[in-house]
Amino acid sequence: MVKIGIHGASGKMGRMIIECLKNEPNAKLSAAYTIEPLDFALPQGVILTDKFDELFANCDVVIDFTIKEGAINLLNYARTDPKPLVIGTTGLGEDGANLLKLASAAMPILYATNMSLGVAVLNRLAALASKALREFDAEIVEQHHRHKKDAPSGTALTLGERVAEARGLNLKDVLVTGRDGLVGARSKDEIAILAVRGGDVVGRHTVGFYNEGEFIELNHTATSRATFAKGAIKAAIWVAGQQSGLYGIDDCLGLK
Repeated sequence: MVKIGIHGASGKMGRMIIECLKNEPNAKLSAAYTIEPLDFALPQGVILTDKFDELFANCDVVIDFTIKEGAINLLNYARTDPKPLVIGTTGLGEDGANLLKLASAAMPILYATNMSLGVAVLNRLAALASKALREFDAEIVEQHHRHKKDAPSGTALTLGERVAEARGLNLKDVLVTGRDGLVGARSKDEIAILAVRGGDVVGRHTVGFYNEGEFIELNHTATSRATFAKGAIKAAIWVAGQQSGLYGIDDCLGLK
């Protein structure tokens, strides 16, 4: 039985993971970290804390769904007290990516911008389509609820990276995140990632490949956060038994 600690227990994802763990036969919630009061009761025996040392001492693996600063603080602490980690926080930037690499030298870390099986498959399909349809224009549209703070979504950026890499391109060199005014004709290699925000949309990502006379669109729609929570739990159980290193959701699902 894997003992799981949650970093960000008061958030929407933290709460959903706690709920899903109630029905998980191979893992249990052992510790919950939050700096804000909880408006729900934790299962009996679970440690509630706002201290990293107490969180780490009472679990086998930590799942993080917070904000950039929270994830960075967690990673910096973990470098002093290594523990298997699952990082689901997006928008970490280059400094966060570099810290992930540094920290993973001392512990196993699974980082994924999206924890769902469907999105993992979408990433593979997008790469295959991008390579096969090299002459098609590639565009990505992502939709999320009105409360999401970062844009484009981490999932959309990962999709963009897969599409670009399949064409021998660096996404940073060809990324377009908006068009306004007289911008001229679309360049051959550019990949646009466009963000839509509204309502309570859990998450929808469309990768489109467009040519004269035909186009193809690959779509994934999440209808419940439980999809991501169950994926994060699966990832935590898996990474708890791994050697130090930086892993992705493909490693956990055996897609590599």
